[in-house]
Amino acid sequence: MAGSGEPRRHHGRGGHHGGGRRGGRHRLFDYGEMRLLVLSLIAEKPTYGYELIRMIEEKFGGSYAPSPGVIYPTLTWLDEAGYARIVEADGRKNYHITPEGEAFLAASRTALDEILARAATGAAEGRGGRKNVPMPVMRGMENLRTALRLRLRNGGLDTEAEEKIAALLDDAARAIGQV
Repeated sequence: MAGSGEPRRHHGRGGHHGGGRRGGRHRLFDYGEMRLLVLSLIAEKPTYGYELIRMIEEKFGGSYAPSPGVIYPTLTWLDEAGYARIVEADGRKNYHITPEGEAFLAASRTALDEILARAATGAAEGRGGRKNVPMPVMRGMENLRTALRLRLRNGGLDTEAEEKIAALLDDAARAIGQV
């Protein structure tokens, strides 16, 4: 909840914000945990959104990279809650931790340590079955997966849109096969 200093808690598993399984995959972060991770990273080094994506991907050994659709709303929340402030430089919005953000991190140390332990485990395990996939390719795969999921979630695909998406995917597969 913006400004309350506490991440919103949910009851049970698998609810709207829950940590249950969706689509057969376990959520890496429960509600509010991404905020702690991002806040801890900007406490170490003030930075901007895309760099945070790369830092998190590195921290997880390439096994996880948040999408811009996760990072930017998180940064907005941290700014609105008063835990981070924006300093514009060279056309980028660099996020810096505030004293309130430092206090929130200190109060949330146990939860943050658990998140960092998961990151260390993910980094130690590499990228599982995808450890031979270069990070830029993995990022592209994740971007495609996210774009498809969002487009299909919105529904309302007519036959023409379905065929166009299928043709684009087929073209991409052929082009990749020729690289």
